[in-house]
Amino acid sequence: MGVLDFEKPIFELEAKINELRNFGSDKNIALDPEIRKLEEKLARMKGDIYSNLTAWQRIQIARHPDRPYTLDYIRMMCKDFVELHGDRQFADDFAFVAGFAQMDDLKVMIMGHQKGRDTNENVKRNFGCAHPEGYRKAMRLMDLGAKYNLPIVILIDTPGAYPGVGAEERGQAQAIASNLRDMTNLKTPVIATVIGEGGSGGALGVGVADRVLILQHAYYSVISPEGCASILWRNAVKAPDAAEALKINSEHLLKFGIVDEVIPEPMGGAHHDPVAVANHLKKEIIKFAKDLSKLSHQDLLEQRYQKYRKLGAFEGNEIIESPSVNEDESGSKDV
Repeated sequence: MGVLDFEKPIFELEAKINELRNFGSDKNIALDPEIRKLEEKLARMKGDIYSNLTAWQRIQIARHPDRPYTLDYIRMMCKDFVELHGDRQFADDFAFVAGFAQMDDLKVMIMGHQKGRDTNENVKRNFGCAHPEGYRKAMRLMDLGAKYNLPIVILIDTPGAYPGVGAEERGQAQAIASNLRDMTNLKTPVIATVIGEGGSGGALGVGVADRVLILQHAYYSVISPEGCASILWRNAVKAPDAAEALKINSEHLLKFGIVDEVIPEPMGGAHHDPVAVANHLKKEIIKFAKDLSKLSHQDLLEQRYQKYRKLGAFEGNEIIESPSVNEDESGSKDV
């Protein structure tokens, strides 16, 4: 299991407890009182660390290499998953997986970004960064799901859409823009969940939904903290400051109305108890899908339209001033 920097004291104390337990067992020495004290200290330490996480630390949890990915959730939440491939224009994109599945008694079209567990798989999956064919495949299968009145379930976990030359040549921006347009008109319930990283247009390209959920330590942002820091401070080291300023954690997103519900995670993140998180997520998806299925197509589309019209609305007359521009004696400008 990967260990994040701020988690090192926890894992060091756990190792010490295990070492003491093994020593007592090998030497037939009763060390229960000492072990119990250390376990109490460990519980307090976990509580102190995980209840006071910074925005940047939570983003590190969202990117944890042991965190469940889309196919992990599909295995835990669904049965009879039949993966479908290709965009019928160029190729199949392994960074995005999709297919028919069944959640309890609910038949769905489920899809999402897929990252890799090792170098070879990450190369195959392109680190979860979809190409245009991935977004076209997604839209093709959303249309197929809508044709059979199946709820669309989307799991979002990507740093962003792939920005390479080939992707741009094949119409990356157009593929995402077309998805934004066409998803607003899907005549079937759409439930999206940010399970890890929700990066920029790569996430939004499959994120137009009737209900948007997010796991507690996931994030959803127009730009990565590193990218924001590179623009504002010209230094990616300022990423923790950018993460705080961007307000991209689940509680802020819920407050601003960007997401509709936060799915709680166990202490330390979803990778500490993936089954519990998957069960909770499945329950919420089924609930929303069945509630939305009761609406007429017209009411469903109108409700979706109003949901996105409200985003970004605010009250008051506060004006945010632009950064001042000063000229030095040489005539150059500093912002």
